[in-house]
Amino acid sequence: MREIKGNTKGLKEVILEELRQIYELEVPAAQLITEELGIKLAQLTIKTGREISIFISRGGQVLSVSLGSSNTVELPELEGRRGVDRLCGIRCLHTHPSGNPALSGVDVSALLANRLDAMVALGVNAENPAKSLLTLGMITGQDPATETYQSETWGPYNLEDAAAIYFANYVSSVERALAKQFTGTSSNDEVKERAILIAMEYGKNTEAWSSEDSLEELAQLADTAGAVVVQKFLQKRPKPDPAFFIGKGKVEELALFAQQENIDLCVFDDELSPAQQRNIEKVTGIRILDRTNLILDIFAQRASTNEGKLQVELAQLQYNLPRIMGQGLVLSRLGGGIGTRGPGETKLEVDRRHIRTRISYLNECLDKIKGVRDLHKVKRTKNQIPTISLVGYTNAGKSTLLNLLTHSDIYAKDQLFATLDPTTRQLELPDNQRAVLTDTVGFIQRLPHQLVAAFKSTLEVVKDADLLLHVVDVSHPLYAEQSKAVYNVLAELEAQDKNILTVFNKIDRLPAGDGLLKRLQNQPDSVCISAATGQGIPELLQAIANRLRLRMAEQSYLFPYNEAQLENQIYQAGTVLSKEYLAEGVLVKARLNLEDADKYSKYLYEGKLKDETTD
Repeated sequence: MREIKGNTKGLKEVILEELRQIYELEVPAAQLITEELGIKLAQLTIKTGREISIFISRGGQVLSVSLGSSNTVELPELEGRRGVDRLCGIRCLHTHPSGNPALSGVDVSALLANRLDAMVALGVNAENPAKSLLTLGMITGQDPATETYQSETWGPYNLEDAAAIYFANYVSSVERALAKQFTGTSSNDEVKERAILIAMEYGKNTEAWSSEDSLEELAQLADTAGAVVVQKFLQKRPKPDPAFFIGKGKVEELALFAQQENIDLCVFDDELSPAQQRNIEKVTGIRILDRTNLILDIFAQRASTNEGKLQVELAQLQYNLPRIMGQGLVLSRLGGGIGTRGPGETKLEVDRRHIRTRISYLNECLDKIKGVRDLHKVKRTKNQIPTISLVGYTNAGKSTLLNLLTHSDIYAKDQLFATLDPTTRQLELPDNQRAVLTDTVGFIQRLPHQLVAAFKSTLEVVKDADLLLHVVDVSHPLYAEQSKAVYNVLAELEAQDKNILTVFNKIDRLPAGDGLLKRLQNQPDSVCISAATGQGIPELLQAIANRLRLRMAEQSYLFPYNEAQLENQIYQAGTVLSKEYLAEGVLVKARLNLEDADKYSKYLYEGKLKDETTD
């Protein structure tokens, strides 16, 4: 029976019949509302002068129509699903004759108390019902401390935009977030998030690195972040769509696929603008991440030291700053998951002013840490301890090599960005010389500029190093392109002209009889090794010693007694190996870098010290 509930007193039968016809209107299961239904409700609100409330099932059928007064309507009792980790399967749409689309406190209370799929308020435009605006409220999770449901509101939207919202996926996202909370699982547990990956090929690609290769690397990043890649899509267009990047039609296809395959998130291989991310999220109804956001999430997982956490938070805030005021319906952010982790996640709800304040504070903290690092640098310089930095593409084997050379046991695994925080160890060289070896964060093509900026103080160790060991994974089919990406980052750090020794790693994975190994062995300024088996390590150590020896000089100097200050300067500039008092002056044997050695060239002693053997 098509019953009109509530305050029907004084209404003509023709109006009541129009209200009954609302039952005949159906909303497609994937949509929140149709423009036809929104206009109809607005028109009837104007005719009756009363609020109208309707309940709609998950399948899109109108279950109930109620009338209230000019400023309130009583919601009838309806039986929905009752699982604590599920919504009730019914959404409520009601009108505000005043034209204000905002949800009231009573609206939000009803949403939470009944665990409605959604609460929608339609602010009626009396002059033009088609231009009425609506606001959407939904449950987004449960506060573990108080065990109460939490909600968020979005809007206002015009009817056309509201009809474009892919509502079915929003409901699925909320219920998956609730299920994780009530079953005690998290995004890091065995229940992994299901993801689809999107790449777009546009323009002329003159690089050997194809869109398919980049999409495959994105799949590795998603796996590292803890997602299960369900499907990969490659879209070809002349140029990106300014509103939807891959075009609205393709986005609508993705929305349908996401609903059918129970997808949690969609990751794009390019960086999306805030407007693109918001538009795609609205149509698909699932979380949208781009390549930058995914890499930031991985860094958030890997950061373990205080400095690393500060740097990741700084990068996250710099990325989120232009997006904070225009967040789309990111319904499962409070439920956790990929793209929501890290020290900066709690800042998604604060305004731009607070974020800028936090960024300034983080920069101050990192400046203090940089000051401590500079003190260590001064001490190493004084002691003439050469510094070596490992650089290379992510997963090239830098950490494994560091462990092998320094007999360490830092974390090393066959995955992208396995280690994040820089690690420094002492290295013994064949000529009994000691050096400091530092493992730096791995590079990657299109490394987010926010990360380069945030990790600038850490990456300065690359600029200050006496020698860079560029580790290259030659087993990768695109090792040359990966090497080029590393040099691009070095150029951004203004370190491309440093003393660089190329280390071709993983030669044990090359096919037997492959001519590549022979070609690599003939490359100048390079060494072929396998960090896994130890092959080529003695040659590498000797090459390092030779490179560092060329930058240092061990000389004997004779300083007259009337120039005693020169002896003190030697102690400041280098390492004094021995000292002998002669009639002519003080004879000092010292190790200096070439620049400092040139300053004392006129005091060079051609004879022999007592502790030196003669021919």
